[in-house]
Amino acid sequence: MPIETTPNIWHNGDLIPWEKANIHVMSHVIHYGSSVFEGIRCYKQPEGGGVFRLTEHMQRLLDSAKIYRMELGYSLEQLTAAVVDVVEANGVVPCYIRPIAFRGYGEIGVNPIGCPMEIYIANFPWGKYVPGNDGADVCVSSWNRLAPNTMPSMAKAGANYMNSQLIRMEAGVNGYQEGIALDTNGYLSEGSGENLFLVRGGTLYTTPLANSVLSGITRDSILTLARQMGIPVVEQALPREMLYICDEAFFTGTAVEVTHLRSVDRILVGDGTIGPITKALHKAFFDIVNGLAPDRYNWLTPVKVREAVAV
Repeated sequence: MPIETTPNIWHNGDLIPWEKANIHVMSHVIHYGSSVFEGIRCYKQPEGGGVFRLTEHMQRLLDSAKIYRMELGYSLEQLTAAVVDVVEANGVVPCYIRPIAFRGYGEIGVNPIGCPMEIYIANFPWGKYVPGNDGADVCVSSWNRLAPNTMPSMAKAGANYMNSQLIRMEAGVNGYQEGIALDTNGYLSEGSGENLFLVRGGTLYTTPLANSVLSGITRDSILTLARQMGIPVVEQALPREMLYICDEAFFTGTAVEVTHLRSVDRILVGDGTIGPITKALHKAFFDIVNGLAPDRYNWLTPVKVREAVAV
């Protein structure tokens, strides 16, 4: 998906022009994948914009950095303020926000400790990740998710997404919009960049963190909404065949938001249309983020942007 540029990017405490946000080819991150990042959406509101669960996203960035022994040098409050600053400076809403922290230019070699930390925050217009409203046709990937105690799945690290790239490319080559990975024990894990939910018999199922899934912010939001709506929720290991006999299935994530699955391995999920539980959760989620329902969970951080842009 092409990137539409904006005027400013936040870098280590300052707003700089988009075209000046460059790094050296010998930066550690290029050679060893030493980055952690976030993906955040800012939604149009009746008055300005609202950044979705900003505090939770930036806390996860700090958690990812801590796992990889990265000292960012900024507090949670400073990082959240920086996101608001760059969104307001660029005047773009709705938008996608990409904070990233990585080890920069300084030393070569696997040990990264001597390399300086660089933090950038960009935002830009970005529409639907899965085009249309007919649901996604997906497959089970031949690539497994990362094994426990190898690459930490709870860290949103750039290096983890090499595995995601294999899953996504394989799906695309074979005519699918996305792939679902199994964990190393053969249980369902997640999509290349999405958490997975299934519905069977009126109960909402999702895979737990122990199945090598990212602790998704949108995932947590859907669990919160489901419980508030009285939908039974089960977090447990799920076998692959559950995909073929479930009544409903959907992905969640910042990019994909809430997107139902039309088919898995060319087997229709239900009748292929969005199911009633998925539809109810989809509506509850979008009503809040679009300012059509009260923000009863304080999920939206206000930003002052005067005009919306079409995406």
